[in-house]
Amino acid sequence: MLIRNDFEVAEPVEKVWAFFGDIPHVAACLPGAELTDSLGEDKYAGKVAVRMGPVRLQFAGTAEITERDEAAHRLVANAAGAEEKGRGQAAMVITATLQQAGRGTRVGVTQDLQLAGAAAQYGRGMISDVTAVLMRDFSANLAAAIAAKERGEDPAAATARREASGLAIGLAAARMALMRVFRRFFVPYRAPST
Repeated sequence: MLIRNDFEVAEPVEKVWAFFGDIPHVAACLPGAELTDSLGEDKYAGKVAVRMGPVRLQFAGTAEITERDEAAHRLVANAAGAEEKGRGQAAMVITATLQQAGRGTRVGVTQDLQLAGAAAQYGRGMISDVTAVLMRDFSANLAAAIAAKERGEDPAAATARREASGLAIGLAAARMALMRVFRRFFVPYRAPST
């Protein structure tokens, strides 16, 4: 499943790209993500926890930076893990690209996601909506962490390390799904022109 999201950060590309060089700080910006060990050579062990309603999924696995293109401001990572209660697996190739957008930076994130087990039971729309909410929170945390680093503070302290909340994600994802339905079925009827 291919999922694309983009957002803007009110900082220049070079500053955002420099921050992307510190993977532990970048990971701390994603709600529910935690790096547990550095395995060397741009490879990390970690966990990702997401609560969707009454279901809590927690994956443990590894992530590795497989491409870092300084000139194009492009970063590619492969991540794979298993749900800790044995209810499934996930694998993902994440590509992040940074481009100048006015005075700030547009960050494009493409996720090629493969799910098996309990997580796969959620539909593509729900997974896309949850991902959009996580990217919204990630972008806010990223901006706060970069600003904290500029002030000489610990970037990790600027982002609240918390599990991705089921209620908040569920409500935001449900709102997004309803908006899609309303756009699809309640678009004003226009008579064909003669």
